[in-house]
Amino acid sequence: MSTARNADFVSTSRVEAYTDGVFAIAATLLVLDLTATSFGTISNDAQLWEALAGLGDHFTSFVVSFLLLSMLWSIHLSQFRGIARADGTLVWINNFRLLFIVLIPFTTSLVSEYSAFYAGRVLLPVNFFFAALLDYLTWRWAAARRGHLLTDDAKPRARSENIGALAAVVAGAAAVALSPWLGSWAFLTYAVNAPVSVWLQRRAEAATSR
Repeated sequence: MSTARNADFVSTSRVEAYTDGVFAIAATLLVLDLTATSFGTISNDAQLWEALAGLGDHFTSFVVSFLLLSMLWSIHLSQFRGIARADGTLVWINNFRLLFIVLIPFTTSLVSEYSAFYAGRVLLPVNFFFAALLDYLTWRWAAARRGHLLTDDAKPRARSENIGALAAVVAGAAAVALSPWLGSWAFLTYAVNAPVSVWLQRRAEAATSR
């Protein structure tokens, strides 16, 4: 009976290895939006500096996406420290998360090229929102059924970790709502994610300890 039950689970090391690889590839592909830009004919230093200055919007989009992608990877890293095993549902939630991760280089290029249009400004925040939402669902599922996929050490902090992941979803939703008017500046909503998460987690821990 125990063997049949264990057969329903897979090692988290396989899930983590695949996920880390996808994140690494997505982060690398981000730079292609810079390298694919043609400078045309450059005959002196002044023209080269001028051409490089023209990459300002592209470079800003690259940096913003790289930092947010790194934040999502950090969330993934933190989550799997507390996840002992994976089942089929967790694997597929993670797969859908990776779907939105690999789309990030594409939606980043839209910001660089088509920021004058509504779709060009809003699709990257939408992309990050769904990636963050699936981060939240990953932990929510792992912590369900009294933490059926969690390590014993992670179970007491399951509720506070869940609140922290939800804060990232709220920040992502705010970025989507503000992006038509603020463009890439809307991603500043993620800057308040960490302090808000810490505050909410401490409140949850305090309530639990009463």
